[in-house]
Amino acid sequence: MKNYKLLTPGPLTTTDTVKKEMLFDHCTWDDDYKAITQEIRSKLLELAHVSEDEYTSILMQGSGTFGVEAVITSEIGEGDKLLICANGAYGERMEDIAKHAHISYTIYHEDYDKVPDAVKVGKILDSDPDITHVSMVHSETTSGILNDIESVSRVVKAHRRTMIVDAMSSFGGVDIPVADWGIDFIISSANKCIQGVPGFSFIIANKEKLIASKGKATSLSLDIYDQWETMSKDGKWRFTSPTHVVLAFAQALRELEQEGGITARHRRYSDNNKLLISRMRELGFKTYIDVVHQGPIITTFLYPENHKFDFTDMYQYIKERGYAIYPGKVTEADTFRIGNIGEIYEADIIKVTDIIRDFLAE
Repeated sequence: MKNYKLLTPGPLTTTDTVKKEMLFDHCTWDDDYKAITQEIRSKLLELAHVSEDEYTSILMQGSGTFGVEAVITSEIGEGDKLLICANGAYGERMEDIAKHAHISYTIYHEDYDKVPDAVKVGKILDSDPDITHVSMVHSETTSGILNDIESVSRVVKAHRRTMIVDAMSSFGGVDIPVADWGIDFIISSANKCIQGVPGFSFIIANKEKLIASKGKATSLSLDIYDQWETMSKDGKWRFTSPTHVVLAFAQALRELEQEGGITARHRRYSDNNKLLISRMRELGFKTYIDVVHQGPIITTFLYPENHKFDFTDMYQYIKERGYAIYPGKVTEADTFRIGNIGEIYEADIIKVTDIIRDFLAE
């Protein structure tokens, strides 16, 4: 079987042991399977540093965007208004969700290489008392920037608004004390830093605010209150769950713990990222994001001036030698992206940068 490692922000390269869990066919009604769901929900709360008295977790079929849309369309009802803080494609996707759901919103744009500013958010909230919710992306993989959700969340909490965080590509790889920072809803996905496979998203929710949202949802399938109410009884999903993905995710959680938890995984990702940037700099590639705001998940590299290569050719050359990288998503500059999460280690970073060196030489 042809195989290559993924240097992307997810789906990512998983261990053989995670993949092997998917060889078992489980019944959704089985008590053993429902117990696995409950175990996952409990472990997610531990990773978020929250108590079961104050927070709960909900698993939702579908990709990470399904989870974000589920929260926005379940939590923001008639008479509510959303402030979207956007500095990349995934913040802007929240605007698309709001438009499709006919949700009242306003959007605060920042340049893709700058983080949303907590002071500016505070001023917007002061000037618009109709705003009830604020949403923001943590790790914006459009550029690789890591946004300061702590500062923004504290401002939102001080203004007594509800904070929604898309931590799709950061949760499990960057430590986030959810309650301490004042985050009410945080969303991530099975196939990111916990290193599972695609198939469901998950939401860690302030229980009081979740209960208050009952009846607001505009979608049957994406109603997070109904999903929580059913799942909380005994672990049963409302509709058919991705059983193989759930089993793989349970194993991925065990492997995260074996590695040393979020602290150890963050260290590995950060070391990968620093080594990647250093070696790429030696080859003449500069980063799009400055060192202060560069996240450890994925890095956007600018094309060198007067470059004489095409991304498609470079991509194919690298792929044939065992790795897949990512095209750029920044509109105002020629860029490409290299991720370093998943089962990626120092040897992989050295190897892929050697491959890029060979490509440039040829």
